[in-house]
Amino acid sequence: MPSRSRILKIVRNVLLMVAALVAAFFLIVVPWFFTSIVTHGTFHYPDPNDGKTPKSYNLDFRRIGFTSPDGIPLMGWYIPAEGAARGTIIYCHGLNRTRIEMLPDAVFGHSLGYNGLLFDLRHQGMSGGAITTLGYQERRDVQGAVRYSLEHEQATRPVVVWGVSMGASAALMAAAESPDISAVISDSSFDSMMSTMRHHLRLFLHLPGFPIADEVGYWVAWRGGFWPGDFDVVKAVERIGDRPILFVAVEGDRRMPPSIAQTLYAHAQSPRKRIIVLPGHRHGEGFNQAREPYEKAVTDFLASLPAGK
Repeated sequence: MPSRSRILKIVRNVLLMVAALVAAFFLIVVPWFFTSIVTHGTFHYPDPNDGKTPKSYNLDFRRIGFTSPDGIPLMGWYIPAEGAARGTIIYCHGLNRTRIEMLPDAVFGHSLGYNGLLFDLRHQGMSGGAITTLGYQERRDVQGAVRYSLEHEQATRPVVVWGVSMGASAALMAAAESPDISAVISDSSFDSMMSTMRHHLRLFLHLPGFPIADEVGYWVAWRGGFWPGDFDVVKAVERIGDRPILFVAVEGDRRMPPSIAQTLYAHAQSPRKRIIVLPGHRHGEGFNQAREPYEKAVTDFLASLPAGK
């Protein structure tokens, strides 16, 4: 019969093994699982306009294809303005969405006399690409759309990029690198990848920022081929300089609260920067929930831009 000390030793070893397995599960398996959802997930958030095209709104359009600077094939629509265009707007959708999300915005932009280019970001919709990076590599998709509009469509300047959520972050990151972008409409952007990882895991799953959220952030960056610190939207806003930015937030948005837009606004260098906080509660739904003040803010913002620049 085993001695008491031997039994205690066995129990201790079993407990240590269980503790090691639990630690490995929470420190390796769980973060890797969430990383895979972020980078390789194919979920499409249902949209009331699914199945529609600009033709559904009596707009003429062309189906287009182009590539990002790093070679990702991207698919979209080009909607020419009627008559002489006042400029060109590039529309950028959010995570787990497609160009369809921005169709109502594009209909409104067309009514103001602008060319419109809507497209699916990489790994979304009809576009290529193996992974999603929440906006960092997607900034190259925005740059590709701008280049296509200017070179292939001979689109009228100014070129404005209008993005929502991930699309807004990608738009701001792209504008920091591309002088061809004259202005940005940033709707519900986040401030940095790491901070939004921590916030979302705490908000939805009540998981601590350290170490799980930090691991997810580092692994997303590793899979995307960049350093986590590179994806800092606040620094990107500072690099945009004196080009105008309209920051849009929704008052009750728990995912990207107005404080984020206010932080970005505070760091913007442009004397023509603007900010509007809309009534509502759903993330990225300001255009649908508060259409009138949103449209007025965009109309006034676009009217302030110099023609042809």
